[in-house]
Amino acid sequence: MNKTININLGGFFFHIDEIAYQKLKRYLESISKSLSDDPQGKNEIIADIEARISELLSEKITDARQVVNENDIEDIIKIMGEPEDYADAEQEYSDASYSYKRNNTSGKKLFRDGDDKFLGGVASGIAHYFDLDTIWIRLGLLALFVFGGFGVLLYIILWILLPEAKTTSEKLQMEGSPVNIDNIEKKIREEFNNVSANVKDLATQASEKIKDGANEFSDKMSQTFSAKTKKNNGLQDFFETIGKIILAIFKVIGKFIGVIIIFVSASVILSLIIGGFSVGSLEWLNVDADFVHYPPFFFDSILPKWLLTLSTFLLVGIPFLILFVLGLRILSSNVKKFSKATSLTLLGIWLVALLAIIFTGLDFGTSHSNYGEIVEKNSLSFVENDTIKLKMINDDTIYYQHNLRRSSYREEVEIDGKKMVYSSYIKIDVKKSHTNESYVLIQKESRGKSKSKARANAKKIDYKYEVIDNTIILDAYYLSAYKNLWKDEEINVTIYVPENIVLYFDYSTKNFLNNVKNEGDIYDKEMVNHHFIMTDVTLKCTDCELETEEEIKEEVIEKIEKKVDNKLDEIEKEEI
Repeated sequence: MNKTININLGGFFFHIDEIAYQKLKRYLESISKSLSDDPQGKNEIIADIEARISELLSEKITDARQVVNENDIEDIIKIMGEPEDYADAEQEYSDASYSYKRNNTSGKKLFRDGDDKFLGGVASGIAHYFDLDTIWIRLGLLALFVFGGFGVLLYIILWILLPEAKTTSEKLQMEGSPVNIDNIEKKIREEFNNVSANVKDLATQASEKIKDGANEFSDKMSQTFSAKTKKNNGLQDFFETIGKIILAIFKVIGKFIGVIIIFVSASVILSLIIGGFSVGSLEWLNVDADFVHYPPFFFDSILPKWLLTLSTFLLVGIPFLILFVLGLRILSSNVKKFSKATSLTLLGIWLVALLAIIFTGLDFGTSHSNYGEIVEKNSLSFVENDTIKLKMINDDTIYYQHNLRRSSYREEVEIDGKKMVYSSYIKIDVKKSHTNESYVLIQKESRGKSKSKARANAKKIDYKYEVIDNTIILDAYYLSAYKNLWKDEEINVTIYVPENIVLYFDYSTKNFLNNVKNEGDIYDKEMVNHHFIMTDVTLKCTDCELETEEEIKEEVIEKIEKKVDNKLDEIEKEEI
């Protein structure tokens, strides 16, 4: 009959018989002596070894009442290896019955690598498991995210399910190394070397974290005390697991928001760089770039276009640069925020850019504040009983239009190497002359900072017409200076004719006639291809009556046919 002893090993309680206890004690003492020459990290190494032994014993002990015996300890030593296999101890482990060989077999386990993580360490953990470079796993997950979003769901599931490798034995299992004394010692030595390399950096931040550390320590102590007073039952574990899952989901959502912020801000910054180069640099290089379209306030501005481009880039780019850094800080705590000097510099540059854009916007607004017009009157040599034909033409060599029509859209064209504005915003009207003479009024409209400048802009609008025999050929477009692209310019052509002059509207005028008054209130588009005579009041169609009579006859015939059909249907129903 052997005595049993209750021991606490690695945070777990075990019932162990006296012989097994003595062997385990001598084994741990021998390991401790093998580390005595270099005490750095000795306590942590012993703690990790005890934790690993506790983990192995827990796998063997399935019943809380089961007692650890001598055979269990011998199996543990086979797995862990003996101290003399890895280091020269002051006193060798002298029990003759322990002649075990080092066990190099250790199966890999899948963990999250907390030391090499971008989000949760899932990719690096998978890379350890399959002996791959972490970058390939991350690229694969990113590809799954881009082509369907499955990568995000998979990552979240693995983040929740996979534990993080925190202890030395877990890190060795993640890497596929045997969890024995030698590897545990080497791993901890490496961690201590990494820590010592960062001591200086940590020391500079220590003073800032003393207060936070004290509060954290107090919270941990209270949590530890409350944890000891609670029962560790299955229901409590369930709720703790649910809480961890919810917390992990919120962390993932935060990281996902950070990714979105980085993606959007990077896209905007890249677009600004490309756009800025296209607008600004190509201007400096005198490169013709037809794809470049300036905002309205760029035209007729005092400031040069390259300066406005740079101001726009800074005004939009600096806030998105700050968002980009914020997104990086959400994903990784290692990214530092801007220093005070950098923040103030960026703020100053942004304010200067804002003032430049505000000044340009105000200047653009004032350039449209006043309306001006120029009226040109030209006599026409038409007399009573003449028939005048109105026709409109376009210059397809400047800008091709398949169907002539009035449009407020303005197109950029180039004439003799000079940029001009092409527009078809032209209105045509015909009115009775009260002076018994024929003439045409061409009203050109534009805008400017003052009425005089608006009139000067209107005067520079290029619009032409010509009279060939009894045909007035009007241009279906006008040309203006390129800087006046947004000056709301238009042309109004009014033809005044005396009484008894006949006008024929060619089909080309269909989309340019503007509320031409006539007897019968015929729509403008229906006036084309018809003759109209000027009466003492207004125009009157001379070839529309015949068409009207024919339409009336057709309507009467249709009504009679319908009545006959209805009567026949009634007779058929009565017969049935």
